[in-house]
Amino acid sequence: MAKHKVLVLNKISSHGLKRLPNEDFEVSGELSNPDAIMLRSFDMHSMDIPVSVLAVARAGAGTNNIPIPTLSARGVPVFNSPGANANAVKELVLAGMLIAARNLGPAMKFVSTLQADDATMSKIVEDGKKSFAGVELPNRTLGIIGLGAIGGLVADTALKLGMNVLGYDPEISVDQAWRLSSQVKRAHSVEDVLKHSDFVTLHVPLIPATKHLINAERLALMKHSAVLLNFSREGIVEDKAVKDALDGKKLSSYICDFPTNILKDHPNVVALPHLGASTQEAEDNCAVMVADQLRDYLENGNILNAVNFPNVQMNREAAHRVAVASANIPNMVGQISTAMATAGINIHNMVNKSRGDIAYTMLDLDSPAPEAALSKIKAIEGVFSVRLIPQKLG
Repeated sequence: MAKHKVLVLNKISSHGLKRLPNEDFEVSGELSNPDAIMLRSFDMHSMDIPVSVLAVARAGAGTNNIPIPTLSARGVPVFNSPGANANAVKELVLAGMLIAARNLGPAMKFVSTLQADDATMSKIVEDGKKSFAGVELPNRTLGIIGLGAIGGLVADTALKLGMNVLGYDPEISVDQAWRLSSQVKRAHSVEDVLKHSDFVTLHVPLIPATKHLINAERLALMKHSAVLLNFSREGIVEDKAVKDALDGKKLSSYICDFPTNILKDHPNVVALPHLGASTQEAEDNCAVMVADQLRDYLENGNILNAVNFPNVQMNREAAHRVAVASANIPNMVGQISTAMATAGINIHNMVNKSRGDIAYTMLDLDSPAPEAALSKIKAIEGVFSVRLIPQKLG
């Protein structure tokens, strides 16, 4: 069996690449006709993606740098690593809260401007420190918008610090809801969070529905002493509205991971250079997760944590497996089954699941599928791709 060819567009942690053994995978930054692509921040939107690509795997959570609609139309799943960098981001959110609560940003800027001998400097410091008096976190209310892997960890940490936690997430999964502490008070809307919180942290993906989720109208609802933290995505917050709120003393400070010219020099803004997942541990965890997912897909057709496909996993019960990516339309499974039956092929086991407009079907067969049957399935209206996945020997 030929090796699977994986094109790497960014530096990927060796811990992840080791999950793709040399005897089965060829991994390189220079490959023609790759079976899969692994990346981190590389912008694929202007890339001529080879037709040979069967899957794309991003070692991180966000996938804004990947042309998902184009790949979906080809039947190509896009994998990511949700939760693998959650602890790293959680720790940075905590650091951001402490920076804001204790006015550390302005305090450090004040010290950096001092020009005096040590004795004089000591007097200036003692006289000036009252300008940077802060608050303590216990009994303050932290509002969390988005209670996924990161938001959940932030909530747990805040509770352990003695904070009150108010959370809002209409899309929370059942699994995440079970993991969430019962001490997290449920908010009924974004507005509810903004009105009642001393600190607000955002943990939602950037999609059309969350573009400028925090705007002038919503900022007007916040306490004048409140702190807004954004370690999610740049476009979720409207920068000009934040600047106007800070200038008008309607918001105390803004801590974010996305510097922009309109905000980076503002005295009440601490902007970091996108450090959220920038720890060795997070990079290792993300790489390992997507490498395992990619390998299972290439070798077995199983899908886990694809942003555009349903989760589909089926234990091997026969040597011959076929995977079909298609539009989620009526009678698709019937047409696939008919094509196999017409060819005299018995379906030993089958699974079909859908997500939005996309469906994914896997079939384990008692005998090899003839090319004619596969061609017939490929010709079905709404079918994006058909893969024959032989069982690995040994």
